[in-house]
Formats: sequence, structure tokens, C-alpha cells
Amino acid sequence: MDTGLTTIPEADIEKHRATAHSFITRIVVLEDSSGQSGTALAGTNRRFVSTVSTGSVRKTREIELAKTVGAIRPDDQLMSISQHTLLYRARRGLAIALAVADVFARGGDLESLQAKNARAPLEGDEATHFKKLLTASAYVSAFTLASYLLQTIDADGEAPNDIAEPDFLFDTAQDALKALIAGLDRAISGAKDDADLMTRARAFARTAIDGLLTRKGRFDGLGTFENAHIRIDADDFTIDGFDVAPGKKSKPLVMTFKKPDEVVGNHIAKYQSVKLAKMLMAYDFDRELNPFVELGGFLFTFIGDGSPGTGKTTLIQMIAGLLHGYCQTAGYQFVYENFGVDQISSYQGKSGQNCKQFITNVLNPRAIGFGTVDDIDQVAAKRSDDRASAGQQEITGVLMEAFSGASTVIRGNCSFGMFSNYPENVDDALRQRAGARWLVDGPQSRDDYIDIFVLLAGKNHKIPLGEHDLYAAQEIQRAVENAYEGYSKPHEDGLVKVYDRFMKENGEPKTMADVGTYLHQIKEAEPRFTGRAVKNVTDAIKMRAMDIELPDEWFEKPEAFMHKSYDDKKAMIEELRGPFSMEMVMQEINRYADSEFRYSDRSDDAAVEKMIRDTRLRERAIREIEGLKAKGAWNG
Repeated sequence: MDTGLTTIPEADIEKHRATAHSFITRIVVLEDSSGQSGTALAGTNRRFVSTVSTGSVRKTREIELAKTVGAIRPDDQLMSISQHTLLYRARRGLAIALAVADVFARGGDLESLQAKNARAPLEGDEATHFKKLLTASAYVSAFTLASYLLQTIDADGEAPNDIAEPDFLFDTAQDALKALIAGLDRAISGAKDDADLMTRARAFARTAIDGLLTRKGRFDGLGTFENAHIRIDADDFTIDGFDVAPGKKSKPLVMTFKKPDEVVGNHIAKYQSVKLAKMLMAYDFDRELNPFVELGGFLFTFIGDGSPGTGKTTLIQMIAGLLHGYCQTAGYQFVYENFGVDQISSYQGKSGQNCKQFITNVLNPRAIGFGTVDDIDQVAAKRSDDRASAGQQEITGVLMEAFSGASTVIRGNCSFGMFSNYPENVDDALRQRAGARWLVDGPQSRDDYIDIFVLLAGKNHKIPLGEHDLYAAQEIQRAVENAYEGYSKPHEDGLVKVYDRFMKENGEPKTMADVGTYLHQIKEAEPRFTGRAVKNVTDAIKMRAMDIELPDEWFEKPEAFMHKSYDDKKAMIEELRGPFSMEMVMQEINRYADSEFRYSDRSDDAAVEKMIRDTRLRERAIREIEGLKAKGAWNG
């Protein structure tokens, strides 16, 4: 199948409409008996469950989806908008799924084998190959219908936890779709109202997709569909192979954007934010790869830490604003999502599911994505913290797998930022999955404070500025050079001792062996400085080697850079890059190691303060108990 974008003509979908309509009207399916009665107990939506095992019994069940949907409001003969929408989406999704199955058949041997089998039954290897492709086609059609329902059904309620997987059947495409319709019918039976109807239908689609993905390994005839990109413009529906479909159609981004000149201080973080935005726009949608991933220096994850009020939210607004503007110019879809404490659920497994959905939406390879986790220390817990909720622990696991797990694929179309006032409270393994560390320390110098006061005060006054070159200190190139030079020597006391010892024993580093010796001495002083930390340092060094300023003119018109081919983009970027120096190496080591020592010191200080407080409380309790004993009032 062509790895480019495939569009299915409306006529190819319409020819399946009659079949799709019959599926939502009345079908008969053969199902495993669950021992559950089909009749609700009086006054409840619950059904009697037999204590006798009937797991080996299969029986037929008649499904009338239209009647089940209509029964949600039995007192009204006319369907509500939500009821009609669900039925329409089910029928439309069925027709599209059958059309996609046709595309899959044409893309391989299935179509010719079907014609051959119609003339005379196939035998031997041909029959085996035919059956393999037929079951693969059934899987593709089921995945398409589940994806369509997930993308096109809007529901804002909390998903129920009693939605069961459908009784999957993969003999033919029609059998697979009937099984999904039967599962949908069961999921919505007894819905309380329209909102519950849509929430249950959408939850079923998510459950069906999860179930399908766990079974994907059983099918070895799916190869041609892995790289498929199918688009149905009329429904704003897209399939990108077996990448999980984004949860719901994107809504216009509503956000207060900030321009770089409205961010005072935070020079390195601001500089790298601007670079990150331009770097993401080098992504090639045809190749689904970014030249910066291949050349080195792409920033997939980063963590920004600083005291409250130093500008973390402003940085997020600046990056999102730059990307939004660039995407509007290029005509690309832009996805921004923030994952916060409001998405931690009391349902077991739901928090992890919410986090997976967040990751999936941002990773969408057909869009430029930016995902943030604000207050990461509250959202994800340390695995050693027994006071953390199960939901926080789930989120930690999902983020660790997504950011640097065995199945992590970095295409270069998106980046994730974690922000915290207390990064020492983040799990060590999760924190080390952040490829870059941004110290968000806000305004620092006298010039910074003058600039930020003038910026925030506005123009409703006649007070003179005085002797000051307004915003000169905020010129990114000049400011960042000064900021990087500041890391020629470390800042944290623990790292200063290591640095001084290294310089005394070895002198100025000149070789790779010298750098390795310095890294080893850091490891001896700070056990958290592992091989992953060294990888993050080398990634930062490669990023500095790519420390090139992509010209603004490249992003003013799409044809200047963003719409060029992958090879042209890569060549244009390669022309600008240069080699990295020992000075860059030492600055990046000190910048990263400083953050580890800073987090470690804060964590240790917090632990010491807790121990001191506990000891004081214990001593106070002992004194008060002795006082009560002296009065004869102690009954312990």
C-alpha cells in the first residue's frame, strides 16, 4: 500500500451503506455464554448472573442496535440529537470500515485470491495464505470502526468501569464488525440518559481499541497496513496505520500567547524554547521524520524547574504561541495538551489511561505536538512514596515508558515539557528521562528587574525611564552567550568540590579521556549521575553543535523551508551546523550535573527537616505525657 496519504472516494463508501444500515437494524451473532441473563432485574439495570459455569456454551443473540438506542428514552417516539448521532456514526463507521477493508484487499493479494476462490475453492498454501489475509482484513475493519467511533463521538463524562470487551471474531470483515456492534449494543444497554449513552459508547470504542492492540501480534498479514495513511475529509477522520487515533477532534486552541520579547530573564530556557519551536517545524510529514532526529540535537523531553513566579507558565505560553503561529503559516495541524492533577482519577487504571491518551494525542504523527505536565511533582509520584495514590503511581509508569521505554519512537514532530517548583520530589528515573534541564530562575540582574517592571507597568503614565537601555539585556543571542559562559565553572557547592579536585589533579581538560575522568568523579560524588545522565549530557552537547539560528525568513513563508522535501531540509540545516568544542562540553556537563546536585541537596534538606520536625514533636509529646503523669491524668 502507498505510504502516502490515501483518500477514499465517497462513492466507495456509499456502496456499503445498505449493508451498514442492516447491521444497525438487525443482526444475529453467535456468542460465548457469560452466564448473564438477558433480562434486567425489576427496578434495576443489573442482570442476574448464574452460579453455574456455562463458559463452553455458545448461543445466538439477536442485536437490534436502533431499538436499544431508542429505548434510552422510551417515552419519546422521536430520537434525541445524541441518539440519532450515535446511530448515524455507527452506520457511517461501518460503511467506512468496509471501504477500508476493500482498500486493504486491493493493496495486497487478497482481492485476487477472493476472485480465485469464488471460481473454485483454494487449496494448500494458497488456502492458508487466503485465510491469513482474510483474518487480517477483519482485524483492519474492526480497528477502523473502533477508531472512527473514538474520533467522532464527543463525550465529557467520566468513563464507566463496567464496559466489557466485545466478543471478537475475525473470520471475515463482516463478522468482525458484527461482533463490535454486538459489543456496542451491550455497552449502551440501560444507559440512564443521553450523556451516559455517549460516554458509554466512547468508552466502548476505547476498550475495543485496547483489546484489538493486545491481539495485534496474532496477525501476520497486516504489513501493508502498518504504513497506511487514510483520510476521510467529510468526517475529519484519519487513520495512520495502527497508531491509536486521537481521542476526539481537536478544538481551536484558546490560550494567552507570549512573544519572546515579553519574557524577561530565563535566558538559556528562552533561547532553547525558540530553538525548539523552529526545530519542530523542520518535521517532514511525508517521511514522518525530522532532520534534527537524524543529525542529532532533537529535544524530545525536558524539565524546567524554578521557584514559584519565575516564569514557567510564561515559557509554556511562548513556545505554544510560536508553534501555533508557525503552524498557521504552514497550514499544519497543531496539538497542545497539558496533563494536570485534574486528570488523576479515583478509578483504578483510569489515571494511567488518561495519561496514555494525553501521550497519544501529542504523538499524533500527522500534527505538530507540544505536551506539558505542569507541577509534575504533584501529578507523578516517586515509586518509593507509600503516601502517593495509585493513580499517581500509574502516571509515573506511563510517563517513564512513553519518554524512554522499549517502544518509544521519536519522529521529531512533538516535544514534552515537565515543569515543577520542587523537582527533587519527582522520581529519579522519571526525572532522568528528561533530556534537557532548564533552570527557570526568572529575572536576575538589575537590568532584568527594570525591564520587567516597565513591561508589566504598561504605558498609562508619564514617568521617565531614566538611564537604561530598555530590553537590551533581553537580546537572546547576547544574553545566552553570557549565560552559557557562566557554566564554564559549576555553581552548586557539591559539584564545585568535584571540579576543583579534578582541575587540581588533571588541569584543564584536553582529551576525551579527561572528560571521562571528570564524569567518573561526578558519579563518585553523586550516585544519581548514571549512564542515562551521560546520554542526556551528550544529547545536549549535540544540540549545542546544532546551536544554529534557523533564519526567521525560513518560517515567514511555507515554501521557503517548511514545505520543502526532507532531503532539502536536511541539507539546509547541515550547511549551518559546526563541530562542538571542549568549552561546550564542559558547560553542558556542569549545567546538567549542577541540576542533579541541586535536586539531591534539596531532597536531602527536605529529609533532614522532616527528621528534625519529627524528633521535636516526639520530644514535645514525651514532655506533655510526663506532665500528665505528674498530674495523675495519664491513662496510657
